[in-house]
Amino acid sequence: MTFNNRVTEMLGVDIPIIQAPMGWIARSQLASAVSNAGGMGIIETSSGELDDIKDEIRKMRDLTDRPFGVNIAQAFVRDPNIAQFVIDQGVKFVTTSAGSPTRYTPELKAAGITVFHVIPTMRAAQKAVDAGVDGLIVEGGEGGGFKNPNDVASMVLLPLVRSKVDVPIIAAGGFTDGKSMAAAFALGAEGVQMGTRMVAALESPVHENWKNTIVASLETDTVFLNRFHSPALRALRTERTSRLEKMVEENIMPEFGIATDLYFGGDMESAIALSGQVAGRIDKVMPVAEILQETEREFFETLKELSARYL
Repeated sequence: MTFNNRVTEMLGVDIPIIQAPMGWIARSQLASAVSNAGGMGIIETSSGELDDIKDEIRKMRDLTDRPFGVNIAQAFVRDPNIAQFVIDQGVKFVTTSAGSPTRYTPELKAAGITVFHVIPTMRAAQKAVDAGVDGLIVEGGEGGGFKNPNDVASMVLLPLVRSKVDVPIIAAGGFTDGKSMAAAFALGAEGVQMGTRMVAALESPVHENWKNTIVASLETDTVFLNRFHSPALRALRTERTSRLEKMVEENIMPEFGIATDLYFGGDMESAIALSGQVAGRIDKVMPVAEILQETEREFFETLKELSARYL
């Protein structure tokens, strides 16, 4: 059995699994592994290091002949010409996030690029559809990273958005295997995005300390920070984040720390280790190809089992 839906057709992928665009992490080493395995690898721009990003996109073309995309994280990219920068790189798929879908969608679509916008609420979904996006990434509050302070779980948000719009949906937040992917499809998605699962993948460039912490995590080992400010964020529970969790009167972003010391130096207390609740379901570090293959196999096995049991 193979996937055949609007997401696979629009993106040109075999498996409708999108790798999340984590800053400094979503670069050619990880993204090419995802694309080569049949999914959609994404290159980040949220680090703001656009000269490095241009080089990473060049590396992608050396490492894979499969489709890949770029994310524009509007709140974190200060270059006003970021859309033209992405267009100049010749990519065909862009996800936009952390800002208004009206800002870059017309320019990107005029250049022939397929655009999916990340949304955390029904209101944001409708705004994105009205702006002319090709699809949505519907992100539940259980996912890791920067979040809407008024978080809504995927189980609620995903079917709500599906009931109101017709565009293709990629579900994000809580998806890590074939069973959770099948659940996303039952709720109206045609693909899933994986973030935490990819942070812990063998090809992820982050330090082993971070990967091992994810593998050792319980389902309760994330914290939701900065709820009364913006952006909110979900991260692994450490001494640092447990302290920041209690800081409700002030914006904790100045306390974020030095990301690269955590990401590549392995000091889990040097910064905030962004992660979703699904860390509690990840029990080993696996190569990307195995993650996608196992997810695909389990997805179709789940559908077959449900059909045999209930139909």
